[in-house]
Amino acid sequence: MALCCGLVSEKNVPVPLKSISVQLQVRGHVSSVRATLQYVNEEERPLEALFVFPLPAEAALCSFSATVGGQEIRGELRDKQTARDEYDDGVSAGRQVFLLEESDQSADVFRLSVGCLPAGGAATVSFTYSTELTVEEDGGLRYCLPAVLNPRYTPAAAGAGVPQVCSASVIPYSLSLSADVRSSVPIARLDSSCALEPLQFLDPQHTHAQVSLSAGHRFDKDVELLLYYVDPHQPSAVLEAGAATAPAGSLMADPLLMLSLYPEFPAAVMSSLTSHGEFIFLVDQSGSMDCPMHHGEGAQMRIESARDTLLLLLKSLPLGCYFNIYGFGSSFQAFFPQSVLYSEQTLQEALQRVKLMRADLGGTEILQPLQHIYRQACIPEHPRQLFIFTDGEVWNTRELLDLVRAHSSSHRCFSFGIGEGASTALITGMAKEGSGHAQFITGSDRMQPKVMQSLRFALQPAVEELCVDWRLPEGVSVELLSPPVRSLFQGQRALLYGRLRGQSSSESDGAVMIKYKLNNTPVTNQLQFTLTPAGDTGLTVHWLAARTLIRGLEQEERAGGDKAEALRSRIVELSVECGVSSSHTAFICTHTHSGETVKGPLLQRNIPVPQMMACHSAPRSRMMRMQAAPMARCLSGAPPMMAYDCARSARVPLRAGGGGDAMMYREAKSARVSQPSAPVVLMECDSASAQEPDHQQDPLLQLVSLQSASGSWEISSALSAVLEKPEEELRKHTPAQADGPLWATVLSLLWLFSCKLQDRVEWQFVALKAAAWVRAQNQAGVAECVRSGNLLLDCQLTAETLGI
Repeated sequence: MALCCGLVSEKNVPVPLKSISVQLQVRGHVSSVRATLQYVNEEERPLEALFVFPLPAEAALCSFSATVGGQEIRGELRDKQTARDEYDDGVSAGRQVFLLEESDQSADVFRLSVGCLPAGGAATVSFTYSTELTVEEDGGLRYCLPAVLNPRYTPAAAGAGVPQVCSASVIPYSLSLSADVRSSVPIARLDSSCALEPLQFLDPQHTHAQVSLSAGHRFDKDVELLLYYVDPHQPSAVLEAGAATAPAGSLMADPLLMLSLYPEFPAAVMSSLTSHGEFIFLVDQSGSMDCPMHHGEGAQMRIESARDTLLLLLKSLPLGCYFNIYGFGSSFQAFFPQSVLYSEQTLQEALQRVKLMRADLGGTEILQPLQHIYRQACIPEHPRQLFIFTDGEVWNTRELLDLVRAHSSSHRCFSFGIGEGASTALITGMAKEGSGHAQFITGSDRMQPKVMQSLRFALQPAVEELCVDWRLPEGVSVELLSPPVRSLFQGQRALLYGRLRGQSSSESDGAVMIKYKLNNTPVTNQLQFTLTPAGDTGLTVHWLAARTLIRGLEQEERAGGDKAEALRSRIVELSVECGVSSSHTAFICTHTHSGETVKGPLLQRNIPVPQMMACHSAPRSRMMRMQAAPMARCLSGAPPMMAYDCARSARVPLRAGGGGDAMMYREAKSARVSQPSAPVVLMECDSASAQEPDHQQDPLLQLVSLQSASGSWEISSALSAVLEKPEEELRKHTPAQADGPLWATVLSLLWLFSCKLQDRVEWQFVALKAAAWVRAQNQAGVAECVRSGNLLLDCQLTAETLGI
């Protein structure tokens, strides 16, 4: 057995976590998850085990228990510091004690401490959490059980209190997972990234089904389930009864209503794309971006996939907009001092720099480049839209989200989590606070389709001025618990939670009117619902509603002010009352019934989760020289890239590793990001770093790379290679009434529609620009180009299909 430092005993005995069992219950768009972890202390001495693991960022952790000697001890929520003191006292006294708490820095990281497990002793811990299922670009609802928890990158000066996990080459524990799915609409299918047993429907209407993981599953990657309903866009309402044991008048005692809004927009609205906007792309260039996208054969490196995605994005932008690109790590670089007008010249300058992007900027620090962007004035009539690409390994998540929220009125944020282990708190949080959309690229997913979907969101109108109007019997009222919905795009869903108060003696039904504006057009949806809860509906909606309220209070508290202490007290009170954890509370349970105490010195073991750590390649440039000389020679003769140091001591990394790698620094007299006194120019010092990527682009990316900013193509040897026709043949068949660019552009459109139709989401904007360019030429030879092109490429497409 391979020795994993810090994870096993001196005799190389396996870590004490033996198995994980997960039971998943899905109810429409939300889920409740019960996880059970079994520990056995195979050490020769008493043990304290630490297990750090991820949960979805918006999960409501709502119960915790431990079973020791056949007896279950239910955990109780306490003020976090009180719970920690109680745990320390229990360990010191030799009692078996368990502590489950949320990280102080990130809402998606939890730490389970198992104290005083005697030699040969066994214990089972169980916890339950509820979460909203995310909506994928194809309409599927996604549940993900993360198998990895990447170490959050932490600058040395800020590392105190940040949970870390060691890596493991072998995961010695097993995983079992079963899912029970119920819905008001029929279930179409259920897919997974892992092998499943056959889906079993338990009713003729296909609204109730069960499935489980196949036997022998190795927990070496995320377990992802994708659930598809027959009519996902149908609005729905779920009424959940309160807990019979809860105090009267409390949130848990009253019935709660959950509304699901997942609109489908008219085709006419979806086709109206704006040509205005300022698009800023922030791309992670930390060392961990030199990892493969997945563990299968032929996997691209993350930074390579990001470069290909930037090519598609840049080619898809509309003429008349503004753009800029930032690469960030321990320092950050701006392609241009400020956003530039999109033109052929600026496009080509940007593409040359994209080719040179490497995963060589050290650790992951997003805060400073965001602060730099937010300090720059917005361009009138061009709404600013941020696209942030990262593998999500940061430590100061809450500080980042507060910053995004503070600028949400002028900046919209689209975020992308790359690879397994990306922080859900960071990725979903930035999109939520920035009124944008979040995407996760895991397993064998291609980055390009998901990114282009978000670009479509950014170019299309969103739902605005959404309001909810209730139609209720006399004596009944609703208190809306969710924050206002600021924007909603095609393919996005909003869940709204409401608290019902009072009773009606006669009527048993209610209605809700959901009103909003779409492209300045008023839209109204009405939904009927019953005021009588179904039997035994559980408490999932209550826990999620409580979590929503707690998160809102935590945001207010972090804003500071005179009410901070009162808000903290209210958070603790609401958390304990509803049984939902918060940043200020923790679950604690102590086994005291046996009267026995554990004696002897304690060992401490960090229980591993699978890691994405063994993926750091050697640095591609031996040194990054930085100099504040405006006349300095730049990479490949290109105009200077603006570079700023994010580190507090203005240090520049000499050697870059992964997100949490040790790095070598040298002091540099560069300007700090807070007050850059002069442009800092990234210098060339290793000719190998200026070479273009040596991987072969696929034909689609080759074709896209040849398109001009205006949307046209030219006849060339490169185009003939994509079309697989000799250049002489292409020129010979040019219709008499058409010039070279018109002929090349029609041929390119024909090739896209005939050979790459399955990838249309990736080239949709490239084709729209091309079609608009063709129509603007107003040439008589378009029809002849289509006819001749069909013959040459052996296809049968019409000008209407091509949009020309």
